Amino acid sequence: MTKPVRSGKRLQSRIYSWCFALVCCCIATAGLQAHAADTNAYPRISEEAFKARLPFFDYDKSIPLEGRFVQEWKQDGRLKQKFVFRGAQGFLVPGFIEFPSTNQQPWRLVLLLHGWSGGKDDWYHDDNYINGGIMRKALVDAGYAILALDAATHGERSNEIDYQHVNPYDDPKAPSRRGYFTYAEVSIQTVKDYRRALDFIYERGLVNTNGVGLLGYSMGGMDSFYLLSVEPRITMAVAVVPPLLSIGYGPASPVDYTWGIGNRPFLMLMGRKDGLGIAEKVEASYHQYIETPNTKIIWYDRGHQLGDIYVPDALAWVKQHLKL
Repeated sequence: MTKPVRSGKRLQSRIYSWCFALVCCCIATAGLQAHAADTNAYPRISEEAFKARLPFFDYDKSIPLEGRFVQEWKQDGRLKQKFVFRGAQGFLVPGFIEFPSTNQQPWRLVLLLHGWSGGKDDWYHDDNYINGGIMRKALVDAGYAILALDAATHGERSNEIDYQHVNPYDDPKAPSRRGYFTYAEVSIQTVKDYRRALDFIYERGLVNTNGVGLLGYSMGGMDSFYLLSVEPRITMAVAVVPPLLSIGYGPASPVDYTWGIGNRPFLMLMGRKDGLGIAEKVEASYHQYIETPNTKIIWYDRGHQLGDIYVPDALAWVKQHLKL
């Protein structure tokens, strides 16, 4: 009777081995599938759904701009002016416009869009997160005028959220209310404001109206997708480290607005170590949704903060596609 028992144990041992091998195989397969999934493009909405979202960015042009210049500076032959105008939601929107020292008027204009928690002043400091001063001076010295606004709720517009910062300090005695605007509302409002700013600047006859360039960093890079989708006056753009997929942002995930880029020159400058996206999925999304003969993606071995390494590539793209 002992031999059948031993035979049964051998059989049981073999079954365990087979099962263990099968489990290992399944785990390995699942791992490969998960890795493969990471190389797929981010999902995006249909073109029909994209078009249904575009009215979010419309604004009433009959609302008076009430625009005016309130301050100006002259340095090294360059003129910098501060202006304000009435935004589509009724808030006063402050901005800077700066002109190069050359007399080549009307100047070509490049819009500069800052990142989350920043402001228009970021483009006037060299060593900050976006190396904005270096980028701005490179453009102005190359002969371009630049225009920068505070995004909704940012910078001088903190009055829109009771002078809180968009990343509020958690004072236990402060009112419990937080998040006066969703991210989508901030972006949509900012897009309308840049469109209104163009109305104001065009009305004054200060810049070349045959096309405007755009350079945005992070959140500003995200806004470039929305602006290209609704603003035909913008003819080329540089998006620096834009989070391409923004889960939870409602109708403000940039990948959904890749439909609106069309054939316009569009450059993406990305960091492979950026924790706000999966590089393989960003690359796949670029090839599937964005790539045309007029687009390009450049990768750096950096995180979300690229440093000034991006400035020469951004400037070269502007000079190539926004001729003076």
